[in-house]
Amino acid sequence: MVQAYVLIQTEVGKASTVAEIVSKIPGVIQAEDVTGPYDVIVRARAETMDGLGRMVVAKVQQVEGITRTLTCPIVHL
Repeated sequence: MVQAYVLIQTEVGKASTVAEIVSKIPGVIQAEDVTGPYDVIVRARAETMDGLGRMVVAKVQQVEGITRTLTCPIVHL
């Protein structure tokens, strides 16, 4: 199982709507709108890194109002 944080920038005024929509995507554990350089932070999981990438590109990035994402895989050192 692979987990990651996905940092999302949105169009002005869309953070709350984006967080609500993204939270319903299978594999998303949590989606919160926040302040700072990113508007929404998502914690997601998938069986493989490829599966995680597919979810971000095919599902998350397709949500209306998202302008940019940054995926940060979680590592256990």
